[in-house]
Amino acid sequence: MNSNDAGPRKAYKNDQFLNSSEARPVRILSEFIEPQVRLRDENVSDVIVFFGSARIIARDEAKKNLAAVKKFSGDVARAERDLSMSQYYEDARALAHKLTVWSKELENTARRFLICTGGGPGIMEAANRGASEANGINIGFNISLPHEQHHNPFITRELNFEFHYFFMRKFWFIYLAKALVVFPGGFGTLDELFESLTLIQTEKLNKRLPIVLYGKSFWGDVFNLKALVRHGTISEEDLGLFFETDSVEEAFSFIVEQLTEHALERPGAIL
Repeated sequence: MNSNDAGPRKAYKNDQFLNSSEARPVRILSEFIEPQVRLRDENVSDVIVFFGSARIIARDEAKKNLAAVKKFSGDVARAERDLSMSQYYEDARALAHKLTVWSKELENTARRFLICTGGGPGIMEAANRGASEANGINIGFNISLPHEQHHNPFITRELNFEFHYFFMRKFWFIYLAKALVVFPGGFGTLDELFESLTLIQTEKLNKRLPIVLYGKSFWGDVFNLKALVRHGTISEEDLGLFFETDSVEEAFSFIVEQLTEHALERPGAIL
């Protein structure tokens, strides 16, 4: 027998098979079971999810960029826009910090309400950063993209995840979420927002899921949901599925009030 012949491989050690289209169900199941085990081991059962753009930068960085383009020439209008949008980064950071401090002070409850994001830069980084600055454990559900989205450095190491499938990543967001905070964002943020609203509207969730739309002027520019009511494609009461604000204090008070009433006092099933 040839000494180099290692014999047949077990199927679960066959990388060629595991990366094939036939093994896609195995990979999908892995993105359900592996996070489930890690989250259980870290005693994570409920989170506050922050959605928002990966392109929004911190105020300090935006100020430096604006000064640089004014000095050396560049796209001043874009740099000024980035500085204006940086307010959302700072507000996400501040809100995540306040919510983390609040959750850490809860007594006699298994609820933890950890801050959870998509794990990347922008608003995601801001929320993880705010939680980290409050010495809080926090979560990042990152996604592999062709132009790699790097995870931000503020995620708790044991709760830094990497997904391939968007739908499995979104499952974990909604499965664990007890509240959503949606900051300005692009296609991905809109996708996450509308899927969440659809699940609530169609009563596919058996839990209260308060949603904060942060940034009235942004959301007013992006869509006019009252037009859907006018055309009869949604009901008037569907506009009550979310709370709009421009204030960190208002967002904090709304979320705490909702969680206190609907989560702290009702520890039942997640979905």
